Amino acid sequence: MELYDAMRTTHAVREFTDDPLPDEVLSRILDNARFAPSGGNRQGAHVVVVRSQETRERLVELTQPGARRYFAQQAAGEKPWNTVNPTAVTAEQVDATRVPRQITEPLRQAPVVLVFLVDLTVVASTDAELSRVGVISGASIYPLVWNTLLSARNEGFGGVITTMAVASEPELLALLGAPETHAVAAVVPLGKPVKQLTKLRRQPVEEFVTHETYAGAPLTND
Repeated sequence: MELYDAMRTTHAVREFTDDPLPDEVLSRILDNARFAPSGGNRQGAHVVVVRSQETRERLVELTQPGARRYFAQQAAGEKPWNTVNPTAVTAEQVDATRVPRQITEPLRQAPVVLVFLVDLTVVASTDAELSRVGVISGASIYPLVWNTLLSARNEGFGGVITTMAVASEPELLALLGAPETHAVAAVVPLGKPVKQLTKLRRQPVEEFVTHETYAGAPLTND
């Protein structure tokens, strides 16, 4: 598949057919995805392939707390899980919030769920001492996650990056038998899409790319 076509049509897939995703194809997807860059080329990623229905149900349980908070804040007009503006949503509101099926069902219905972990002992978190939430560690794992979705698209499959279960990371690491020195970056259900989108809506370049400064002139193709 032509690269730009893959980049323009790799969408968040949450509904899957009953088609299987054989280990042979999954191995090919990850064999190509593994060429993603990582900090210092330390390659601290670990991917757990989940097919067990019992483990999936536990993933659904661990997804619920983070998702309840997300949708409670969204219903209150807030930007969910925002680290800049404190929430006014109460614990009671969060507990009373229902999690939509589109959040949990992909974990049950996809033929496979991939859990992406990164070893924090090999990551250079250069923003660790700043007074904000850290994001730099993601540079050593998310290129692999996205490469996996691009590679899956090339094979006729698709998935979605989910992170709600990360709010329950200690329990998730225990479920997978992973070391406490690892962080969970994404939980990705993967399978054959019920519908393959070909037109995605994104901001045009001139709305988020500027010359020289944040308030600089927009980049255009003129």
